[in-house]
Amino acid sequence: MDVGGTKIACGVLRGEELIERHVQPTPETGWEAVLDAVAAQVRELQSRHPATHIGVGVPGPLNAERTRVKFAPNIYGFTDVPLVDGLRERLGLRAEAGHRLVLENDAKAAALAEAHLGAARGTESSIYVTVSTGIGAGLVLGGKLWRGRHGVAGELGHVTVQPGGPVSGAGLDGALEAVASGTAIARDASYALNREVSTAEAFALAEQGHPAARRVVGQAMRHIGIALADLQKVIDPEVFVLGGGVSAVGDSFFRGVQQAADEYAGGFAPVTIRRAQLGQSAGVVGAALAALHG
Repeated sequence: MDVGGTKIACGVLRGEELIERHVQPTPETGWEAVLDAVAAQVRELQSRHPATHIGVGVPGPLNAERTRVKFAPNIYGFTDVPLVDGLRERLGLRAEAGHRLVLENDAKAAALAEAHLGAARGTESSIYVTVSTGIGAGLVLGGKLWRGRHGVAGELGHVTVQPGGPVSGAGLDGALEAVASGTAIARDASYALNREVSTAEAFALAEQGHPAARRVVGQAMRHIGIALADLQKVIDPEVFVLGGGVSAVGDSFFRGVQQAADEYAGGFAPVTIRRAQLGQSAGVVGAALAALHG
């Protein structure tokens, strides 16, 4: 299960193959409605593909035990959610019956998927970065997820890059996702052009040479590239994998991010960026892998 700000995706992983996948809108009436929707999808899949291991990826930081979601900035009413207990109760899962339910941050789940089955397969270390409604990341070191002491390693979207800047969904001013996510790009482009502009249209206008659109998307790509350069100097991973909805706009996004990363990492180490291979399935596949590998 991959629970996002706008959609819930679910699927069944058999070996290395995703044999079924479904998507539905994320309820906007609070966390209990979201858990009801997740449970309904699980029951439907279980009727055709009985499974004992269930993984759930959710945006935002988790508690140290990975049983509760502290907050998911881009999902309405998703604060201090007892997700594991809530789903166990709804689904009637019992540990003594061999049922296993694992909660994972969505970006970390996608990082696991790309490291094991995607663009970073065969590498020793990788950092997956998703640029979508928000911005998240997952670190895979020595083939395993690195969560940190408190489980928040990889919260790249909440790193402050512009003090006093726009306020993020987490209430932080100038966080990376407040200035460079798809949401931020659409917001700034709409303001600059004085009409409603989507992220995809902002990039299209920039490619056509529209000066305001070029500045908006250019600033966002620069912020992301600088963040990768900083991570290269701190973690020194073998490769970065970029995914998420914004990365789907095309080559211009990767060129802009790479250019900024090269500029700010110059003299230290090269920044190797790869395009995510698993696309919209990365979160579902990663959640399943998290359930298998813990």
